Amino acid sequence: MKRIAFLLSFFAATCCATIVDAQNVKNDKHLTAVFSYASFYHPNIGPYIETYISFDAWNLNFVKAGDKYQATVEVLITVERNDTIEAVKKYELSSPKIASLDADHFNFLDVQRFSVDKGLHTLRVSLKDKNANDNATVVEENLVLLYDSKHPAMSSLQMMADVKPTVQANILSRGGYDMEPYVNDFLPEQIKEISFYCEVYNINHESREDNLYSASYIEVLETGKILESTQTVQRIENDTVIPIFGTMDISKLPSGNYNLVVDIRNRHNDKLLYKKVAFFRSNPSEYTGVEQAPVSLSFAGRINDETLLNEYLEGMAPIANEVERRDIYSLIKRPGIEEKQRFLYLFWTRREGLNAESAWLEYRDRIEYVNKNFSWPRTKGVQTDRGRVYLQYGPPDFVRDEKNFVSTRYMGGGVTINQSNDPSQRVVGLQGPEVPRQGQIFYLPYQLWRYNNLPGDDINRCFIFWDEFRSGFYKLLNSNAKGEVRDPLWERRLSQQQLPEEMQGEVGDQFNRGY
Repeated sequence: MKRIAFLLSFFAATCCATIVDAQNVKNDKHLTAVFSYASFYHPNIGPYIETYISFDAWNLNFVKAGDKYQATVEVLITVERNDTIEAVKKYELSSPKIASLDADHFNFLDVQRFSVDKGLHTLRVSLKDKNANDNATVVEENLVLLYDSKHPAMSSLQMMADVKPTVQANILSRGGYDMEPYVNDFLPEQIKEISFYCEVYNINHESREDNLYSASYIEVLETGKILESTQTVQRIENDTVIPIFGTMDISKLPSGNYNLVVDIRNRHNDKLLYKKVAFFRSNPSEYTGVEQAPVSLSFAGRINDETLLNEYLEGMAPIANEVERRDIYSLIKRPGIEEKQRFLYLFWTRREGLNAESAWLEYRDRIEYVNKNFSWPRTKGVQTDRGRVYLQYGPPDFVRDEKNFVSTRYMGGGVTINQSNDPSQRVVGLQGPEVPRQGQIFYLPYQLWRYNNLPGDDINRCFIFWDEFRSGFYKLLNSNAKGEVRDPLWERRLSQQQLPEEMQGEVGDQFNRGY
């Protein structure tokens, strides 16, 4: 997350989050708000955007309003397309009135709706505490709306803070219910269940079946693994606009990073459309009762060598979430074998249930493999890039290992050829573009790993590891996998700067092909 001027969470349509925090110079308060947006489509009016801003009242300046107190925020929201302002709203938003300045511990929500055209838009938001001396803060985000009357699509997927029957129609009303969006991507322990809502458009143009199915579930963000206990499937009636609503129990969901996913399937279980929204779950109560668990009789309790336990825990870091990774490195630094056994037991049982032991033994083999094959003096295999990738994704489906690869390429500016009988003197230098000639490219040692299918990613994801100093120590140079290192000049570095920046060489071809 990035700290700017007010708390901003663009999770609804873009699945990314930005923290913005602006200091109020008047009395050291900070205007904080959480902003999100969602996009929808209506057959009669076309695409539209809804914006949601949740303000923390205790970080605003309240002034006298009659016999009570009230805070006011100046809001400016614009939607631009092709450098033209397509929609704009400028207004002052007042908080509920309070009787005492000690009663400002509450949040209040602002909702706006903008009708827009199909295409690329820039959404710009400006907020300012009217009763403060600080300047307004402006944040913008690009979004693409591709809705139309012909092509199947899904709206944004929203998590809901509250759902109740509609008494009087308002901007939050949908299908007979008032749905207040949950304007954050952090779910604390106090939240025991989440509701969600989205809409499906024009699926009847692709599938003529009377009934389709909607599946909702939670997947681990880092691995894409579906938590089967969270999955529910419901039948939906095929139509031009299909509302999807559901509620999910997360009381036992461990701390970690997840995606809430809703997909649409036909009767053959083929996925036709899907949407996902990322969130972080904090659930310290997941550790309650661990002391009573039969750890001593389990696979974890049979590991009595603390040094080996530390090695195993470190090897689990690549597949751990942020909270677990922090706990792992904290455990390794301090003595206490029983605490480490409990952690290892809980780590696998909450992921695999009754299959915990077999899953652990399979993963333990990975740890032993990487320590045997990827270790380097004073660096264990689990600490190397190849070790981390192997542990996180498993054995690659294909490996190409090159120690002295040389390719012949037409160089962009041509190569001057000396007719000397000495081979080392033949390639002298580059000449003009009018005479392109072949030249040799010498690459440093490298390995190309290909994975046919990575969880939560596309097919044929590749990793290039290079031995920069010909020492036997390989580092990750480039990958096209989601969330991994990407270097647009990786092949130039691998070729020791022989390859011009604008040219792709033979190893680049290998990377694109996957072999």
